[in-house]
Amino acid sequence: MSFKFSNLVVLTTILLSSGVLHAQEQKDLNYWSQELKSRITLNGYAQAGYTYVNYDGRTSNTWDVKRTLLWAKARITDRWSFLFMHDFNSQVQEFYTDFRVTKGNGLTIRFGQFKNQLSMENPLSPVVLETVDVCSQSVTYLTGCGSDPLFGINYGRDLGIDLFGQLFDGKLFYNLEVLNGRGINARDLNNKKNLIVKLDYRPVKGLRFAVSAQKGYGTSLVPTSVYIPEENAIAMGETYRRDRWTAGVEYKAGSNDFWKNRNWGVRGEVLGGRDGNTNSWGGYVTSTIPLVGQLDMVASIDYFDYAKGFNRDRTEVIAGLQYWFFTKCRFQLQYTWASSWTDGLNTAWVDEACNRVQIQMQVAF
Repeated sequence: MSFKFSNLVVLTTILLSSGVLHAQEQKDLNYWSQELKSRITLNGYAQAGYTYVNYDGRTSNTWDVKRTLLWAKARITDRWSFLFMHDFNSQVQEFYTDFRVTKGNGLTIRFGQFKNQLSMENPLSPVVLETVDVCSQSVTYLTGCGSDPLFGINYGRDLGIDLFGQLFDGKLFYNLEVLNGRGINARDLNNKKNLIVKLDYRPVKGLRFAVSAQKGYGTSLVPTSVYIPEENAIAMGETYRRDRWTAGVEYKAGSNDFWKNRNWGVRGEVLGGRDGNTNSWGGYVTSTIPLVGQLDMVASIDYFDYAKGFNRDRTEVIAGLQYWFFTKCRFQLQYTWASSWTDGLNTAWVDEACNRVQIQMQVAF
């Protein structure tokens, strides 16, 4: 059987075309692989350690894993991005999309679930905050991080929209948020929204002043809070006023890469709130001072009055060391002394004095 020359030409053409198509497909695959790699970033961190507590002679101790977070950020265009964050220790923490409206950083719109901008501490990551327990008593209670039984544990996050940006050559940062006021992963329990406004002014490098305020409502998850006196008690399911305000200042002596290049810094803030007819207020001062190599000293004093005028105040003093063994990776050792409070009438409203020792390892990427 003879093989015609024309058949050979056809076969050769097919083989050459297949090779060209394969090369083009490989080129396209490499292009999209590189494009995907350049547009999607993955980050995460974990914090685990040991906690020892002494309550007037009664002790407890435990190994614990506080946080294991992973998040992905996708840059869809130069102006449009999306972020998803999950804590494997609890639940989905954040999911939102950002769209930059202006050419510069004047205005960006964020929609979804994210950290509210109340206070200086709440928007900061636990990776860079100084204390093992992360936020101060005031911030934890007032921003919805977890110590207010009426509001529940919401990790300082909420669902809504945030308009933010920078003005005057990056010296003034602003946020305007309209939120459910209910917390994370949940629909609103009332028809009233919460408004948060924040202004952050940075006149010179290293110095910043920040004020924030919230006007809104909450819907109680429990019959009453252990911090709210009976005469001001809020019924379960009742919608109540939930207002807050903060004012703070921070100074950093230089840049900080959270490893080899660090400088001392100090941050202080005064905060207040109103839940129904009960007022609360407090404040903290926290400082970090590099000692030698990658070793820092951490000190903080923290005061909060959960129900002003009803002897519900508590003071915490924190001292410790932290050693950075890689970028944003550290060992922490901290001692905390906390005072007790009681109204002298209801023994159920007692928080005993305690001494607490905490060791924590943090890894981040």
